[in-house]
This record gives sequence, C-alpha cells and structure tokens, in this order.
Amino acid sequence: MEKPIIVCVDDQREVLASLRRDLDSFEPYCLIETCESADEVREVLADAQNMAHPVALLICDHIMPEETGIDLLISLSRDGEWPHTKKMLLTGLATHQDTITAINQAGIDRYVEKPWDSEILNRVVRSLLTGFLMESGADYQPFLPILDQEVLYQALHK
Repeated sequence: MEKPIIVCVDDQREVLASLRRDLDSFEPYCLIETCESADEVREVLADAQNMAHPVALLICDHIMPEETGIDLLISLSRDGEWPHTKKMLLTGLATHQDTITAINQAGIDRYVEKPWDSEILNRVVRSLLTGFLMESGADYQPFLPILDQEVLYQALHK
C-alpha cells in the first residue's frame, strides 16, 4: 500500500502550519497535504486517485471563502469516491445547526474544536487512521507504531 494521505484544509496558513507541526509524528507513515480551499482539496484528491494513494483522513475547517468545510464534506460524501476516508471537522465557529448538518449529511467521524489540544488531536487522528486501515482492508502491520491499539484490538476481535 502506498502511504496514506492526511489532507488538512483551512484558509488560514498559520492554522495549517500548526496542524502540520502537531501531525509531525505521522509523517514517516503518511503523506500530509495542506490545502487552503475546497478547490485545492479536490485537486489533491484527484492527484491521489491518479497516483493510487489512499486518502485516510480529511481534517477540515468550516468557515472558508467560497465553499464551507461542511459543504465540501457533504459533496465528497455524496460522490462516493472515498468510502473509507475518515472526516474530521476542526473548527471553532460552527453553529449547533452546522454541527447537526455535518453529522447527518456529511457523515463526519469526529468534531474537534479550535483551539485544539495537541494531545487530543493526535489521539483522534490515531483512532481515525486505525479505523481507516481496518475498514479498507489494508495491511495495518507497517503502521503499528501510529495506530490506536484499543481500536485495533476491537477491530481484530469482532
């Protein structure tokens, strides 16, 4: 399996830089792509598909120019190209209704509020990556150092 990709999208470069720093421990095992818009995400996804790189996780801000993060996640859920890709909404500005929409229509796997705690973010990413690898049927062994052992155990003992 090619290295799975973690795609981070936020219109603020400093947020993307912080995310990249906090996800540093995943770099030996995953590619981390940063995008500043929904259009950039679609380009990265098209490239990933052309190069047969699995997209494990999409970490997405909500409030962005032109297209909101939730709208992006809804459209990606509807196109069906990324059935195993995990989706995380990382935002501080979503309303209660936005959150309900993200859960019910975009099928997000997690919601993490900004500003985030690095330790919690890493725990959530580990859990989501583990879920992705198990659901996609990929060989998880090369990724053991970054996987959530509890999630892995539960998946193996179903």
